[in-house]
Amino acid sequence: MPIRVILADDQPLVRAGLAMLLRAEPDVEVVAEADDGEAAVELTRAVRPDVVIMDVRMPGMDGVAATRRLTAEGSAARVLILTTYHVDEAVYGALRAGASGFVLKDAAPQELVAAVRALAGGEAWLDPAVARNLLDDLTARPEPAAPSPEVLAKLTSREQEVLVLMAHGLSNREIAEHLVVGDATIKTHVARVLMKLGLRDRTQAVVAAYQSGLVRPGTALPVPAGAD
Repeated sequence: MPIRVILADDQPLVRAGLAMLLRAEPDVEVVAEADDGEAAVELTRAVRPDVVIMDVRMPGMDGVAATRRLTAEGSAARVLILTTYHVDEAVYGALRAGASGFVLKDAAPQELVAAVRALAGGEAWLDPAVARNLLDDLTARPEPAAPSPEVLAKLTSREQEVLVLMAHGLSNREIAEHLVVGDATIKTHVARVLMKLGLRDRTQAVVAAYQSGLVRPGTALPVPAGAD
């Protein structure tokens, strides 16, 4: 089955360009287009896409509010935020609202396609420029750590180890190789981390790891501990 996508952007030329790009892919189907957040939410309810590509700034209901609405409704659609800014408050707002990925509007076309496929497959996607600036900004913010130590204490030592490796940017397969365990075991650990911390996806898990101080920029990969 093709990946079903909704495009939400208030600029017709941008939507047309994105639609042309995605329709050239054999495994992607653009099922609807919206010019504001309200329309994006209504169309998502109606056609149940796999991915919503959402411009962060639109008139009326913007991309952040639309993402928050979809998350609150329990929508299974994954939201990929389009932004012209590397990091700003809208990016943080979209992340808190439940977005699963971010792509800059000046990114290479193949990056957008890769992001759509990643989200449809249950993964997260952060444009490298967004990720770098996001982490730099998070470490400079004097905000209280999140999640709290009490919440982190719910994780086993192995689950904390997996969270740290996720924050270092390792894929499930790379984490499995690092810890010398099977891929299925890592998938289970990742699912438990997300469940225990109340997170939507890997993107939120990475931010939580840095916000809590569990990981700091520039630190080396940890030496594998003993198995659970």
